Amino acid sequence: MSGPRGVSSGDWLTAGRLDLPAGGGAFAIPRLAIGLFLVDQDRHRIAVGSDRKRVVPLRAGDGWILPAGSSGTCEYDDELSFLRVDLSDALLKDVGFDRAVFNPVVGSLDPLLVQFVRHAASLRDAPQSLYRDTMNLAVAAHLAQLLSPAPLSSIGVEDRRLRRALAYIHDNLTEDLSLDDMASEAAMSRFHFVRIFTAALGTSPLQYVIRERMERAKVLLRTTGVPVAAVAIRVGYDDVSRFGRHFRRSTGLTPAAFRRR
Repeated sequence: MSGPRGVSSGDWLTAGRLDLPAGGGAFAIPRLAIGLFLVDQDRHRIAVGSDRKRVVPLRAGDGWILPAGSSGTCEYDDELSFLRVDLSDALLKDVGFDRAVFNPVVGSLDPLLVQFVRHAASLRDAPQSLYRDTMNLAVAAHLAQLLSPAPLSSIGVEDRRLRRALAYIHDNLTEDLSLDDMASEAAMSRFHFVRIFTAALGTSPLQYVIRERMERAKVLLRTTGVPVAAVAIRVGYDDVSRFGRHFRRSTGLTPAAFRRR
């Protein structure tokens, strides 16, 4: 259970795929980690926190969740491929799961958590962005909810902290908005901000930003003759094709077709 290739230990969330020969050995987990097996291992053996190994057959889609500081031994008779996601203490604290202590999980995993792990691994080489920050928080938040369910605080959209965040979003739609900046305007942690924002507005900050950018784009397409590429830049997209995908998803039309209506 060594670390994934091509990731930085300083990241809030790291993810990757490991392909290992048959065998196994001792492991130490410095940060809370999730493992997702990609192949069946009928004779998988594991010991966590002791030398006493037990046979825990794992199928593709099964795996483990181990607390930070876990150590032990695992063995397997066939070649092993698995995805691993490591979550930093800072990210866990951000979702209200500060230095979590829980019993190790080895076996079947929550289906939504499995999807999150697969998606996190697919984003491992993606640049930092609002989307990636949102997905990292989603992984941590769902895991925290599974291991230690907590009630949702109730704050309405009229709350002045949310109003400050909304004003900041609208004033900076053309900029590279981040969850850190939005949450800072609301004087909340990133996770608390996402939960409160979503509960109050019925949509996540990411989807809200996309929606507002699309609304501004529609106004520019209707009232100006500037090229579509310039419209994309004016609403915060430096990638015209990405702007086009979001616009078509929102309206059912390409920007050019929308303008011709």
